[in-house]
Amino acid sequence: MTIRLPGAGGALRTYEPRTEPLAVTPGTPFTSRTVFSAAHVVADPFADVSPDSPAAVDWDATLAFRRHLWSHGLGVAEAMDTAQRGMGLDWAGAAELIRRSAAEAKSVGGRIACGVGTDQIASGSLAEVRAAYEEQLALVEESGAQAILMASRALAAAASGPEDYLEVYGHLLRQAAEPVVLHWLGPMFDPALEGYWGSADLDAATDTFLEVIAAHPDKVDGIKVSLLDAQREIDIRRRLPKGVRCYTGDDFNYPELIAGDEQGFSHALLGIFDPLGPLAAQAVRVLDTGDVQGFRDLLDPTVGLSRHLFQTPTRFYKTGVVFLAWLAGHQAHFTMVGGLQSARSLPHFATAYELADGLGLFPDPKLAEERMKTLLSVYGVNQ
Repeated sequence: MTIRLPGAGGALRTYEPRTEPLAVTPGTPFTSRTVFSAAHVVADPFADVSPDSPAAVDWDATLAFRRHLWSHGLGVAEAMDTAQRGMGLDWAGAAELIRRSAAEAKSVGGRIACGVGTDQIASGSLAEVRAAYEEQLALVEESGAQAILMASRALAAAASGPEDYLEVYGHLLRQAAEPVVLHWLGPMFDPALEGYWGSADLDAATDTFLEVIAAHPDKVDGIKVSLLDAQREIDIRRRLPKGVRCYTGDDFNYPELIAGDEQGFSHALLGIFDPLGPLAAQAVRVLDTGDVQGFRDLLDPTVGLSRHLFQTPTRFYKTGVVFLAWLAGHQAHFTMVGGLQSARSLPHFATAYELADGLGLFPDPKLAEERMKTLLSVYGVNQ
């Protein structure tokens, strides 16, 4: 069987889907790396909502996807930007997501860390930003999950310089009950975060970021760096205090960063591990044996798909992630919170399908083919 797919120029090309998925099975816990997948949310397709309405979430399907990730040994990074935090999922929805996912994690023995931000306010003074962070931190800690202190749009707007970041983050770290993960999300993921840490100069911003950590190393489990700059992540990683981990958030260069070098390596907290979950887990188990080349042989071929999903405008990578979850059978529809399914083009979807199918990511290739043909027919492409 073949399928006709559109290219960027509008011409149709013929593609022959694979007939068997990549053979992967759940295995033992990881020993050499700590690995989180940032997970997407499944919208309720029957909710009568508009793009501006509060998020309508299919809780059963959303939690089922997290059980899928846990079954392969991955941790879940919850209520992050992959879950459309700040792009359709408001704080009320995120709070409910955190409560439900944390309870589910307890019931199955899964690892979970949850995003702490300030999205219950659009803007405010530094005191108001700090209070918003505190409210969310308290909820995450009460749920029993690890906290991830996310970058704040409100803080970026309110801060007048590096000293304000040092004050706000220092205050939060002093009161955190357990070590947290600090998340530096670059402006390619959220343009409102331009100049975070008090400077548009990345070297100066890096120095402030590291100053926060150096002042509170016992309260920082690790950092998540999402700048899509491998060398900068390596440089930051080498400057971290002993015992503070680096969790790569680089969806362009993750194989080499996780593999590491003679001076260290990165753990992982990645949005691309949402569609890559089983394959990524298998690769890490190979790495656990010391087989770096085997790890790279499995994970390097996935970079083309990741770079495609995360192409500019990078913040719309969530659309491709949910699209692949639909094709893979993890949800019954391709509908997103806020109507974000419209954020990528048909040629983009076609290439994502082809790349994912080539990797064997679809547990049922025939189902994925049928669903791809259904989407094509909606756009007027007859097979």
